[in-house]
Amino acid sequence: MKSIPLPPCAHQPVPYTGPSAEKVLALRKEYLNPGLFLYYKKPIMIVEGKMQYVWDETGKRYLDGLGGIVTISVGHCHPHVVAAANKQNATLQHSTTIYLQPNIAEYAEKLAAKLPGDLKCVYFVNSGSEANDLALLMARLYTGNYDMIALRNAYHGGNASGMGVTAHSTWKFNVPHSFGVHHAIAPYPYRGTYGYDDPEAGRKYADDVKQVIDYTTPGKVAGFIAESIQGVGGFVVFPDGYLQHAYAHVRAAGGVCIADEVQTGFGRTGTHYWGFETQGVIPDVVTMAKGIGNGAPLAAVVTTPKIAAVMAQKIHFNTFGGNPVVSAIGKAVLEVIDREKLQENSLKLGAYILAGLEKLKAKYPVIGDVRGKGLMLGIEFVKDRATKEPGKEACAQVVENARELGLLLGKGGLWGQTIRFAPPMNITQADADFLLAVLDESLAAL
Repeated sequence: MKSIPLPPCAHQPVPYTGPSAEKVLALRKEYLNPGLFLYYKKPIMIVEGKMQYVWDETGKRYLDGLGGIVTISVGHCHPHVVAAANKQNATLQHSTTIYLQPNIAEYAEKLAAKLPGDLKCVYFVNSGSEANDLALLMARLYTGNYDMIALRNAYHGGNASGMGVTAHSTWKFNVPHSFGVHHAIAPYPYRGTYGYDDPEAGRKYADDVKQVIDYTTPGKVAGFIAESIQGVGGFVVFPDGYLQHAYAHVRAAGGVCIADEVQTGFGRTGTHYWGFETQGVIPDVVTMAKGIGNGAPLAAVVTTPKIAAVMAQKIHFNTFGGNPVVSAIGKAVLEVIDREKLQENSLKLGAYILAGLEKLKAKYPVIGDVRGKGLMLGIEFVKDRATKEPGKEACAQVVENARELGLLLGKGGLWGQTIRFAPPMNITQADADFLLAVLDESLAAL
């Protein structure tokens, strides 16, 4: 493969003096849980990051096209975020919610202002899995019902309840889970019954939610949970109107509607601040994590005061939720997104990259589908476009090739057949051109 130069970068990484990658790998094998997985045939060790770039221990620079798994929203070590964290770290590192603390209150006000309707009551936790667990609890308590509707091809976390609503066998251990959970058909235009050419696809896929309610539940449900764009499932974008119809079926059965915004939130889709807004709906509960803290352990559940009131029935407490340091970080992240117009940047460069991916699809038959919104884009590989047999091997090799050329990408889909591109939202036009050039070269080398 021919070398492709990365865009210029003024940041000079600090020379690395720690243990070698080989030593770290050996320590990891000896002391860390073997369930942890690594990307790449030769694991990469990241020791420094600045904005959209990261460096390994040798000083090699990479464009972080996965954004720490859709987590680095405003850039690695963004100076405004770092300054906010440092200032709070030097003042008070921890105070629980049994005391008053200004950061959590001011941050909740700022976060709630970003949401539509009566979504104004915030509960802070530490991860997306925790947020979804709490949302499921709220739905069941508020409605008095138990059954939940989720979607096939969904991912909602690795804890017991998150695994229950997840619908990927690769993420579900063989233990009791999924009690009261029913999975409707995924509204997946590329692989589903109703394709991109069907203007009624959204309504038709949503009809299965009604079928599931009628045939597999008591007719009353606690709620419906769905990612606004399926993340681990391969950045699957729902047909227009899907959530409108699905929400109507669920609410008619007494349920509440939960939007999992862990990967789609905070302007990444470009056209809207929240992924659910692209479907023209307002959920009853919203869960968020990852990009909310730009890498800090921060997550939240936002709902209406009426639904939130059910949590006052018993004692419910999260030791680290809304910690002063992460609250300062979360507030700083919101400020950077607005100040640097990162939603607008996601819209502009996302459209540019998607157009480039369409050209690559026309050039390389191994690409079956390209899709996404803003800076949340997927490239699905197939062995044959007619049969749509998943191209897991080609996907893995393109990811390896791109790494050699200085681009880090993610994988998704049940078979690992889809490349996921979700970089920090501050990337530039030069970065977009670099990405497309690297993908072209990586595909050509297959």
